[in-house]
Amino acid sequence: MATFFGEVVVAPSRAGLDEEEEAREETPEDREIRKEIEKKREIDVLWTWRSGGCAEEPLVCSRFIVAIGRNAAAFLSSFILDSVCWEVVGVVKLWNEWCRTSSTTNVLPTDSFCLFYRLISDPTVLLCQCSCYVAEDQQFQWLEKVFGSMQKKGLQVTILSTCPVADYKTQESTLTLVSPFLRALKTKEFQEQVCCPLLEQPNIVRDLPAA
Repeated sequence: MATFFGEVVVAPSRAGLDEEEEAREETPEDREIRKEIEKKREIDVLWTWRSGGCAEEPLVCSRFIVAIGRNAAAFLSSFILDSVCWEVVGVVKLWNEWCRTSSTTNVLPTDSFCLFYRLISDPTVLLCQCSCYVAEDQQFQWLEKVFGSMQKKGLQVTILSTCPVADYKTQESTLTLVSPFLRALKTKEFQEQVCCPLLEQPNIVRDLPAA
């Protein structure tokens, strides 16, 4: 249970559990089709740079900024990545109903909608620009493979995302709100000053940002 509203907590998940589906007998053809779909929906994380040259060594990262969604990704492009201080170091490739990334092995901005950058002056600072759709059944896999490549000790993660003003729940009229505006969520481990007010009840964050 959260100690205060606005704190990020990890809740148990029953995703993928369906008693009716489990009870239904699966035919060999169904099993083969399911395996092919699962294989096609697997997420691949490709890194072009590794510290020490060891492919299995975790990336040394102090700050990881993730922009999820087209608006957040465009914000990074306009205000942070619009300089020569960054270089592409990785890419996420995935396939689902709304996303078809390239199968090429070269990592170029045109090959994927989910790219990783590192700050040249400080290689421990990484950015992720994710403007593609990550399906519900792929979100845990995305997290597992991306964060599985990084060391966890001393890592500070910042997530940037947006949602329509019409989805924002408030006692005021949304017509009087000055858009865009900023709200924050944080974990109890984050002890620094928050740059904006915390997200008010009963608003929630969904999908990959919530994961």
